[in-house]
Amino acid sequence: MKIGVDISVLFDKYYSGVSEYAYNLITELLNIDKKNEYVLYYNSFKDLELKNPIKADNVRMIKTAYPNKIFNYGLQKIFHYPKIDRAIGGVDMFFSPHLNFYSLSNDCYKIITIHDLSFLRYPEFFSLRKNLWHSAINIRTLLKKYDKIIAVSENTKQDLMELCSVPSEKISVIYSGLDKSLFTFNENIALEKNNQFKIKEKYRLPEKYIFYIGNIEPRKNIETIIKAFDVLRENTSFDYELIIAGAKCWKSNRTINAWQESKNKNKIRFLGYADKVDKKYLYESAALFVYPSFYEGFGFPPLEAVACGCPTITGTSSSLAEIVGKGTIMVDVFNINSLARAMKASLENNDLKLYFSKNSANFKLNFTWEKSAERHLALFESFAEFLKVK
Repeated sequence: MKIGVDISVLFDKYYSGVSEYAYNLITELLNIDKKNEYVLYYNSFKDLELKNPIKADNVRMIKTAYPNKIFNYGLQKIFHYPKIDRAIGGVDMFFSPHLNFYSLSNDCYKIITIHDLSFLRYPEFFSLRKNLWHSAINIRTLLKKYDKIIAVSENTKQDLMELCSVPSEKISVIYSGLDKSLFTFNENIALEKNNQFKIKEKYRLPEKYIFYIGNIEPRKNIETIIKAFDVLRENTSFDYELIIAGAKCWKSNRTINAWQESKNKNKIRFLGYADKVDKKYLYESAALFVYPSFYEGFGFPPLEAVACGCPTITGTSSSLAEIVGKGTIMVDVFNINSLARAMKASLENNDLKLYFSKNSANFKLNFTWEKSAERHLALFESFAEFLKVK
């Protein structure tokens, strides 16, 4: 079977959850599947290089070189040209790991992954440009063209059924995984401690800090973290700092304004985008990880924090209870005082770090890219009988 795969998100400057999903899934698929042929496709008018090259004997990479705006909004959206599956030499199946404008023919089976529908639930969290892009995608019409939809959580499946009227039988829920190279404990204790020390020096981290990592955007509710941090410092003698890591995205000025208005501005620091290889040590060195996001389709950062044994606070909203609920302290994301109380209780409990450390093993076993890739491959190959008939 010849499988086409859209890899456009692998060229993003900063990897988000969708980029991490696509890279880790494709890498693991190629590790376990030596039988099928994969054609990796992207469009770019510029010459781009993958941050992390993907190589295997059963892989070919094909590029078209149209200017992106003309390609997306003109050729694909209006004229439905070229049909991507035909442009890459014909494939039995085309897999889209995220939303895109791609026009596909009826000659191949089509599968798409939907990570979340936050833009339908909370359009106010997005910029005008983002909302226009989502409107142009027209997801309700787009999804009708696909033979199967992968949802990354039961929560996303329910949203697809409710907001887009997708039949339940058309949706398969397949969880994502954890990057094992980043979240496997190093038995060499001395080396592990030395790596933690190097990361602390690299980012000039304080001895004690509360941590957040993720995009800087309204949906992540970082303003509530900052306000709860102010309440915490006002009502305790704790000398913790707040470290916020992540790339600035749309409407990030809200978070910056909350920081500037904070009484503890000098105890709050923005790291910017943190290198992937550093995340493990940022989690491990933190006293507490806080992630009261309003909405998540899956939620990589809290899962990563839990897997690293870091005490973690999340919200009761969307998929977070489903994915990490049993391994975190959950609070009302709209209640600043509730979050502050949970932060205080967590920092006062000396046994919590040990508890979370022991609990992390379950998440490492349950959320692996091997399991995820096996389920994706099984879904792909379930179409093989239809292809024979066809």
